[in-house]
Amino acid sequence: MKYKSQGIARAYFTVALLLFVLQVIVGLYLAFNYFFTVPQGVVDAFPFSTARAFHTNLLVLWMLLGFMGGAYFIVPEETEREIYSTKLAYIQLILLVGTGVAALVGFLFGWTQGRPLLEIPTLLDLFVVVGALMFLFNIGMTMITARKWTVIQGTLLGGLVFLAVMYLFGIPFYKNTSIDWYYWWWVIHLWVEGAWELITSAIMAFVLLKLTGVERKVVEKWLYVEIGLFLFTGIAGTGHHYYWLAAPRYWLWIGGIFSALEPVPIVLMVLDTWNHVRHRKLEIKNHLTFVYVVGCAVLHLAGAGVLGIVHTLPQINYYTHGSQVTVSHGHLAFFGAYALLNLTIFYFAFPQLKGIVRYDEKLGRICFWTMSLSMLGITLAFGVAGVIQSYVERVMGLGYMTAQGHMKLWMAIAFAFGLVFLVGVIVMVYDLLFMKPARQEA
Repeated sequence: MKYKSQGIARAYFTVALLLFVLQVIVGLYLAFNYFFTVPQGVVDAFPFSTARAFHTNLLVLWMLLGFMGGAYFIVPEETEREIYSTKLAYIQLILLVGTGVAALVGFLFGWTQGRPLLEIPTLLDLFVVVGALMFLFNIGMTMITARKWTVIQGTLLGGLVFLAVMYLFGIPFYKNTSIDWYYWWWVIHLWVEGAWELITSAIMAFVLLKLTGVERKVVEKWLYVEIGLFLFTGIAGTGHHYYWLAAPRYWLWIGGIFSALEPVPIVLMVLDTWNHVRHRKLEIKNHLTFVYVVGCAVLHLAGAGVLGIVHTLPQINYYTHGSQVTVSHGHLAFFGAYALLNLTIFYFAFPQLKGIVRYDEKLGRICFWTMSLSMLGITLAFGVAGVIQSYVERVMGLGYMTAQGHMKLWMAIAFAFGLVFLVGVIVMVYDLLFMKPARQEA
């Protein structure tokens, strides 16, 4: 690594990886509940609702820590100076992890707001806000004092600021349920299809730039396209949730059509970069990281784009809204767009953080294919279960438990794929944390 303060990223990445493992384990427990009758004593101690809160909040926390660690690694190279305050970055990490631990322990004792993904109580929300402000101050001051601006910097900072601002709308409660859920979607959807997309595009642009050596303008031009789509499709795409909040019918059409276009610039960015690499015969410096880059772009488009637009079409969403079809779309979209994004920057940064020029890529490749193929299996199993659920409940008009009985087999299949996925995750964590230089060939 070029700058000493880039070492901050290692602490963020390590905590994020451990939380990722815990999130997957809790997810397996949730899937297990669908096809096996868990003893009542276990349910009383760790009910499904609490496990779900663990699973989703761990998802948010480890991904945010990955984004923040990525920013602490990228910004010094982009600004050509050290991070403004190393001490502040570590204090922020301790604060956010401590808040996360307090939230999880609180869930066990019923200390929760009750809103999915935004369960943590208001007091802990305030700690999250403080941590976010510390982060933005640190990154912002680094950029301002450097006085060297790039499109990658601007896109990354814009995404991070928008992420922090949107979080504020999920803190207060509103007496009217429709209004409360309206602002809930401002946090959830405009995070995922707004702020997070900007962060993704900035990190992908930086990694592609460093991996291939293409001209900066090759990747940065697609950032302008991404910003444009964020302003038009990302914001308008939130509308496919508004229909279910008693908003006018036209929102479902607007949201259903526009909400799946954000991944397109990232795919085009990768294709354009590869085209330059091929024609100019440029050398890819880290082949494994490039595999993760391509996987992120492809599964991002498949999960968030293809499954997203199919699932949100009005004629389909009328039946599938809130079913396991949503879960299918969500799992592939989050894994493809953001989990693989974090793993991309992890595999790019860890060798440099450890001072390794060349390492054995075999385990990393096995992990990539193990996780990706098993996630496709999970997605398919959830999707079939969701179609069955939608038909039994919403077409035939039968009861909830009747639908659950027909879904058992497919939830068991999802659990089996989940076990394979967990193996891939554990091996990947080992590969990253204990990475060693490759043996020199004779």
